[in-house]
Amino acid sequence: MKFGITQAFSCSYLPDEHEQLLVFAGEEKLIAYRYAQLIQVGFRRSGEQIYRPHCPHCHACESIRVPVSQFVPSKSQKRILSRNKMIRTVLSSAPQPSYYPLYENYISTRHIDGSMYPPSEEQFESFITCSWQPPMFIEAYDDQQLIAVAVTDVIEDGFGHSGFSALYTFFNPAYADRSIGTFMILQQIKFAARLNKNWLYLGYQVDGCKKMNYKTRFLPHERFSEGKWCRIDKKSA
Repeated sequence: MKFGITQAFSCSYLPDEHEQLLVFAGEEKLIAYRYAQLIQVGFRRSGEQIYRPHCPHCHACESIRVPVSQFVPSKSQKRILSRNKMIRTVLSSAPQPSYYPLYENYISTRHIDGSMYPPSEEQFESFITCSWQPPMFIEAYDDQQLIAVAVTDVIEDGFGHSGFSALYTFFNPAYADRSIGTFMILQQIKFAARLNKNWLYLGYQVDGCKKMNYKTRFLPHERFSEGKWCRIDKKSA
């Protein structure tokens, strides 16, 4: 496998740090297969790029995954499921024209201080689409109204390792008090179980970044630390 290392740039998670990325640079015809392997050792996809943090003096980013068959929703998560029991979710293989207005509203309302603001259709397309790994989309509807979309990769390495990788979720900000972000992760776990997938990958956990800590509430989970997956069964105090 061939890799490259980016120059250092301001860290997206820890404001006083800088980050570098290790980026896969292999042949296009093998990328999907390599992605299924590399995600098992802490890599992730954004657009067409497969990467992993590679910072000389910081190791705060740890890939986190949920073993689908062993996941047990907490009391709080059960309440979220009950509160949203009228929300209908479906799995789709193709993006819909209704996605971008929902995404634009989400970014412009909730992430005006982030790198994805201001949103544009070109940025949206490059972010969610991938020529060698077309994602799946979990759509959530309140009656006939689309209120949320979870962009999700389906992983299969040919050797029995399979899973979903949660790339991004955007939703109607009017539903924020319904904990729709957590609800959509629960839906990804549900669909992964239906399709007999082993894992739901949730991206990186950074303990020093408060906005990332929702991921630790899905138990049990595993974190990729010092070259191996470490299981965590209880939420830390």
